[in-house]
Formats: sequence, C-alpha cells, structure tokens
Amino acid sequence: MNSDFAVRPMRPGELELVLEWARQEGWNPGLDDSLAFHDADPSGFFVGAVGEVPVGSISVVKYGDDFAFLGLYIVHPDFRGKGYGKAIWEKGLSSAEGRSIGLDGVTAQQDNYRKAGFEEAYRTVRYGGVISSVPSSTLAAQVVTDKLDGLQRYDATIFPAPRPAFVASWCATRKDRRTALVRKSGKIRGYGTIRRCYEGYKIGPLFAQDADSAAAVLSTLAPEAKGAPVFIDIPVENKAAMSLAEEMGLEPVFETARMYRGDAPSVPLKNVFGVTTLELG
Repeated sequence: MNSDFAVRPMRPGELELVLEWARQEGWNPGLDDSLAFHDADPSGFFVGAVGEVPVGSISVVKYGDDFAFLGLYIVHPDFRGKGYGKAIWEKGLSSAEGRSIGLDGVTAQQDNYRKAGFEEAYRTVRYGGVISSVPSSTLAAQVVTDKLDGLQRYDATIFPAPRPAFVASWCATRKDRRTALVRKSGKIRGYGTIRRCYEGYKIGPLFAQDADSAAAVLSTLAPEAKGAPVFIDIPVENKAAMSLAEEMGLEPVFETARMYRGDAPSVPLKNVFGVTTLELG
C-alpha cells in the first residue's frame, strides 16, 4: 500500500466521480443521483486516495441514531489487490459505530459480507424491460410538485428510519425525475419515483398499501419512460409486486440480498413494491 494513501470524506465533485465509476461497473445509477445522495447524509461518503488521486470509495449513510446503509463500495480497477479496499471498508463501518448497518449484496460477494458479520434478511430481484402494458387501478395518482411533509411521514412508516432530507431531495421535481402519490379518503396510500439512468429508467421507491395503490402510481409514472427500458428492484416476499412487474412485461434480470450487521429493522415488505436504491437502501 502506498504510504501516501488515506481515507477521508469526499470533497465536492468526488461523488460525481464515484457515480461514474458505478456506471462503469454496470450499476446504472441515475443521471442526477448525487444531489439527493449527498442530502441524505453529507458526512456519509468517503474516498480512499493516494495523494490527491481517489482510488476507491464507500458510502455509509446514517439515518437517525440507530440505522445506516452501506453502498458505493468500489475500488478502481487500476488499484485493486493492494489493500486499499480493506482500509476503505473499515473506515466506512467505523463511521456508523453503534448502528445496525444494511447493504444490498450481489450474489458473488455475499459470503464475504457474511464473514464481516452481515446476515441475509431477504432477497431482491430486479425486474427490467420495456413496459408493454400499464396496470389498471380503481385509484388515480397525481404527480407531486410540492408539500412533501405528508409524503415524508408516509415514507417513515415503511423505510427502517425517517429520512426527511433525502425524501425532500429525491422527490423534488427535476428534469428526468418524477414522483407520484395516490390518496384514498384523503390519506396517502402509496408513492413512487421514476428517474432517468444511464440505461433507461428506474422506479424506486415504490411504497404502497396494496397492489391497487401501487398500480395507480405505476400507471402515472410509466409514461415518463417514453418506451425506454424500466427497472424495479422487488423483494421476493412481495408476490403482488412481482405480479405487477410481470403484468407490465418486465422480466427478472438481476438479484441481490438485503443483509444487515446488527439487529435487522422491521420492514413491512408487503408494502415495498420497489426498493428506493441499492446504494442508499
């Protein structure tokens, strides 16, 4: 390991660099993910650098006092096999000491995560493809333009911890990003966000009380893709969500496992029709 190597918080512009590395790894991040990622926890992003040259990264975003989520663990191919990854990993974990930590692990890395104390909670399958039909619903969803406080409270009933700053940034209407929610009798029944990625679009989160509410959100968001491929990460326990994806003409293309080190939070998977993002939970 080079003596000039150190792990430090990311500087302005480095998160964009790391997301470019993620694109090169085939992770297909959103075109404007960096703003919402940073807003989730500005202290949660680290790079390992040799002098002024970033060689690897990790994010351990803290949500409240008890929970954190690990992602963006990358060592640039030119610097692998030199011990940098281990140092970056240890720095990331130490930054969330005392919290349960979650991650979404690809199949090839799950044994390594188990050795580090992570245990599988459930599997997630990514469905993808061009939408061939829009699901029908008895409800109607609307595109969100402002007044996100109710949506933030709803999100906190499903995600393991409140994340108001992230939701406010993630759901803000911007170019190539839309959020829709559905209400019944004045109460939020579900919401979702679609965003443009380097390849096609991703929908996430997609949280809903039932399949009818999820279908209403999907029917509003689907036209935003304009015929481009769409991807949704779905917990396998939510059979209704997988049925909706198949009804839309999407097929399984990728699989991960949600794993936790520490106490696994209680997540109502029947309400998770689509994971927010594999990088931040």
